[in-house]
Amino acid sequence: MSNPLKVAVLGCGSVGSQVVRLLGEQSADLAARVGAPIELAGVAVRRLDAKREVDVPADLLTTDAAALVARDDIDLVVEVIGGIEPARSLILSALENGASVVTANKALLAEDGPTLFEAAEKAGRDLYYEAAVAGAIPILRPLRESLAGDNVTRVLGIVNGTTNFILDKMDSFGAGYEETLEEAQALGYAEADPTADVEGFDAAAKAAILASIAFHTRVSVNDVHREGITDVSAGDVRSAKDIGSVVKLLAIAELVGEGADQGVSVRVHPAMIPRSHPLASVREAYNAVFVESEAAGQLMFYGPGAGGSPTASAVLGDLVTVARNRLTETRGPRESTYADRPVLPMGETRTRYHVAIDVADRAGVLAAVANAFAAHDVSIQTVRQEGRGEDAQLVVVSHEASDAQLAATVEELRTMDIVREVTSVMRVEGVDE
Repeated sequence: MSNPLKVAVLGCGSVGSQVVRLLGEQSADLAARVGAPIELAGVAVRRLDAKREVDVPADLLTTDAAALVARDDIDLVVEVIGGIEPARSLILSALENGASVVTANKALLAEDGPTLFEAAEKAGRDLYYEAAVAGAIPILRPLRESLAGDNVTRVLGIVNGTTNFILDKMDSFGAGYEETLEEAQALGYAEADPTADVEGFDAAAKAAILASIAFHTRVSVNDVHREGITDVSAGDVRSAKDIGSVVKLLAIAELVGEGADQGVSVRVHPAMIPRSHPLASVREAYNAVFVESEAAGQLMFYGPGAGGSPTASAVLGDLVTVARNRLTETRGPRESTYADRPVLPMGETRTRYHVAIDVADRAGVLAAVANAFAAHDVSIQTVRQEGRGEDAQLVVVSHEASDAQLAATVEELRTMDIVREVTSVMRVEGVDE
């Protein structure tokens, strides 16, 4: 075997501690798979006296992460501290000093990935990040490598476990959003401040990464249309059941248009999907990503999307690959942006819609509502009335239309004297026209 490859780990929280544990427990197997021993050379932490999930030898702990990544004997750096800074500066320093990098930092990659990729290219080193999206689920490498000879047309995924847990419980028990969120927090599925999850920020970062790889186009988190689940009501979930669907927070990236006019649409929002769709059966805090391509057809990747051990598994998978490349003096795939497609505004995105409208129960109401849809060229697929008198409600499911058309339709509905309130507007996905 070759001389040991030295690894620096940045962060020793839930993921970092499990990376350290696996490096120790699987050292012999890792050495056999790589072709050289993997030696833990240092672990950067915020506080030396903090309680940790694993015991780390005191001589390996340091609070000076900058000095650790600048050491000339470090071959590989694992970054699992998260956030933008100091993670960005530390990764750039590691690359400049000759180390290859494995990171799980979705927020940084989605916000400033090009800076990192350019630094890796300049240094001639690897930058791997499988763990940044969907935890243990292998999805980035299949998109980047296994499907390199195919044309991916759509990626549709449940990529946030917290929101999936909440929506699953709302569907199973008919509970409201607030009480289900409290349950998720009590069980540890949601943070004390759940904003990043429930407002869709976490899923949007992952959607940007997925779109960038799938469509060979730079997509940042600022390009992603984002809506969270805070406005999803028990009524919305019941309405989904009435049409044989379930509500999920979806990350959707797809090609739109043809030929030279083709662009990329990337969005995160709650949507109704048929219970017959594979994603509808994803329960609890699990993740799944559904990929559609021209040659391979439909593929689904499913598994735990977060947690210390599952995410550490993905980190170690990248580490083995990067270490092998280091020994053979090769590199893995670089950033692929040759397509350079435009990212389309949300208004041009086409999908179907479920619209619930409280209306006055009198003659001509249905015709007036239908005329409002027709005026903006939104075709109605189905319409039904629920209740009578003051409880009268129309539920309309449209054919495919643009987001701008639907927004204009809803705006007109809200000005009509026969409409008391547009109570719900939700997209419908996973249904063929």
